[in-house]
Amino acid sequence: MVRGMGDGAGTASGPAVAEPGEFEPGEFEPGAVEPVVVERAAGVGGELVLRRAGAHYEIISNGVFLMDTRGGASERLLVRAAVQGLDGPVRLLIGGLGVGFSLAEALTLPAVAHVTVVEREPAVIAWHAAELRPFSRGALDDPRVTVERADLLDHLAAPHGPRYDALCLDIDNGPDWTVTPGNARLYGAAGLDLLTARLTPRGTLAVWSAGAAPAFEALLRGRFSRVRTRAVPVPRGEPDVVYLATGPRPAG
Repeated sequence: MVRGMGDGAGTASGPAVAEPGEFEPGEFEPGAVEPVVVERAAGVGGELVLRRAGAHYEIISNGVFLMDTRGGASERLLVRAAVQGLDGPVRLLIGGLGVGFSLAEALTLPAVAHVTVVEREPAVIAWHAAELRPFSRGALDDPRVTVERADLLDHLAAPHGPRYDALCLDIDNGPDWTVTPGNARLYGAAGLDLLTARLTPRGTLAVWSAGAAPAFEALLRGRFSRVRTRAVPVPRGEPDVVYLATGPRPAG
């Protein structure tokens, strides 16, 4: 979720500190356009701010840079890799709407029949009817898309919920770097129980991370028969990582 100048900047627990020779997105980089606040909104997790920096937009949560519309390679890979090899019709869940890169990519894939997007912040959803619409390519109006305003953990825990052929998670900066403390449950044993219960037998769990998460990968390997990692280089820092897990083993 944390991205800047392509991908990878900022922090979920406090403002990012630029290393020597590095700059905060839209603020310190020489020649960068100074961001302008477009809207402030009271969100479920605190204050959300949408800023415009030239042709791009940035989302700030409680003063912390979360994401922007630059780049998006790893977000697109998240859904492509999850769906790869699956015959249609594919039912896909995307956890976290963000700036819409993953959703827009999903709708380009011929096998995808329906996408459920779970997003807890009303302001983020509303921005996709306006400023962020070009980046999600108007996907919220597509009849194949259902947007549910909810916490992802609540959605997963709801009784008699549907199963999906692919679960694509991008609600945090990674298993070791959650936006809110409560999200950490998603990446533990109990969270994997909830996730695997929503997968079809052929399903894939795909998790986006702003860097390697060895402990989470070890947990995945203990719970799934096949785990792959896809690293995506970013302009600075360690690569983004997409974790792909299939063949869940019984819990216990």
